[in-house]
Amino acid sequence: MATIIEMPKLSDTMTEGTLVRWLKKPGDTVEVGDEIAEIETDKATMSMEAFDEGVLHELYVDEGGKAPLGAKLALLLEEGEDPPAPGEEIFRGPSAEAASETGSAPVEASSAGGESVPTEGVPAAPLASGGERVAASPLARRIAAERGIDLTKIQGSGPGGRIVKRDVENAPVGDGAPPSGGAAAVSTLPAIRATAGEGDERLPLSGMRSVIAERLLASKTQIPHFYLTVDVDAAPLLAFRAEVNQAAQKNEEANKYTINDFILKAVIQGAVAVPQVNASFDGDAIIQFASVNVCVAVAIDDGLVTPVIRNAQDKSLLEISLAVKDLSARARAKKLSPDEFAGGTLTVSNLGAYGIDSFDAIINPPQAFIIAVSTIRKTPVVDAQDQIVVGHRMKIGMSGDHRVIDGAVGAQYLAELRRLIENPALMLL
Repeated sequence: MATIIEMPKLSDTMTEGTLVRWLKKPGDTVEVGDEIAEIETDKATMSMEAFDEGVLHELYVDEGGKAPLGAKLALLLEEGEDPPAPGEEIFRGPSAEAASETGSAPVEASSAGGESVPTEGVPAAPLASGGERVAASPLARRIAAERGIDLTKIQGSGPGGRIVKRDVENAPVGDGAPPSGGAAAVSTLPAIRATAGEGDERLPLSGMRSVIAERLLASKTQIPHFYLTVDVDAAPLLAFRAEVNQAAQKNEEANKYTINDFILKAVIQGAVAVPQVNASFDGDAIIQFASVNVCVAVAIDDGLVTPVIRNAQDKSLLEISLAVKDLSARARAKKLSPDEFAGGTLTVSNLGAYGIDSFDAIINPPQAFIIAVSTIRKTPVVDAQDQIVVGHRMKIGMSGDHRVIDGAVGAQYLAELRRLIENPALMLL
């Protein structure tokens, strides 16, 4: 039986994928488990395996092309089977079924310009003055609902006067009733768009950058942030790290520790000492997590990813250091699996290597706080003898979700974090 290979859901936040490369070409025999394509999600580039066997007959998406979840990618035929006639039913491959099981919506292909959009949760078409339904694509209806646009006031440019995506995007915002609450309410504000001039280049958003934009907009509009900052004496940590690495040099295979390794260890131990911060807001309750799963922010070409070190409270400094090196290397190579991004309970963002003196980070939802680590700088300080000496100081910021963490609890956590960094030997106890 002819089988359609569809775009699978390869990560928890994936809504579309980019077909980076076909590993099979039309006419090739495909066995179950064969890698047939490389798909770039919003987080990583992953191989897509075949769930059926047969002969690859036709490719519907070119290399470099994007496709939403459930979109047709290729046609697989049995050995000696003829291509299906127009209108003949074609079996949907397990990739689409797996996508629906993980919560992705079915895809409806519009007749206007190949426009596709998940149909689950799409508002129904409104009624015109004569009582008939307004002809509009699912994507147009969804955008109109998000922006508060009255579809009955729009002239469609699609076939038969159907309203399509471009019609809604070009329509004045706010003609209809605004949607209620959350990020959707913010989307009713008029969009402030830049005008590209001669020589300017318009760069399409990658899947990863689109997800970053959506999540951070949701974070800043739905989470009541508050910010705390402490100035930490980094001299003891610098001395301790130098001593540890000097001892490690005697062993050629020994690990070389970074400042970030020690900070991560302190952040984790601080969350164990003040467990109220290791939590998340959940509507009518607060979930306090039993394990500390720390996300490490890693900058890559397309943006920022946050792989997770799980059960970090049970790991030694060496285990944390090795885990960070491994996750960072595979994140930059886009070789991480989706489950390595899921389940984080807190995040650490370190811009010290870039010379940043201080910054406020944006919370990574649904977590309740994020730690911002700045550079270690030389600065004049007053010592215990009231003498002005050269000191090494580092600012550490905390952005907290005020629904979960009170200011006093945040201050308690930062005090514990500073105590550990200024007394690094305590991290090894």
